[in-house]
Amino acid sequence: QVQLVESGGGLVQAGGSLRLSCAASGRTFSSNAMGWFRQAPGKQRDFVAAINWDGGNTDYADSVQGRFTISRDNAKNTVSLQMNSLKSEDTAVYYCAKSYRPRTTRIQGLYDLWGQGTQVTVSS
Repeated sequence: QVQLVESGGGLVQAGGSLRLSCAASGRTFSSNAMGWFRQAPGKQRDFVAAINWDGGNTDYADSVQGRFTISRDNAKNTVSLQMNSLKSEDTAVYYCAKSYRPRTTRIQGLYDLWGQGTQVTVSS
């Protein structure tokens, strides 16, 4: 069964850091762009970051630029999101997703496989 499984979420104080990981199983995704999205309570799911198939290109939402870093290890079939200088407004469920294209994209409709999500809570 092909799936994405996120881990690393939790409770952290404002200004702290967390590292989210996404493990892909069932097949390799080394030819696909990967992305992270988040959904806060009562809000729509928003783009956070994306990385192209070989890790050579990344894209970030303005709200996380300079604080978050997306990376991937194709040998291990994993994608990570390092989150620093966390703010209360970063509180959300974070989702890992696989695009069916190799290049980065912010368009959710271009992602065809999603993880179950991991909760990140930042206390102020």
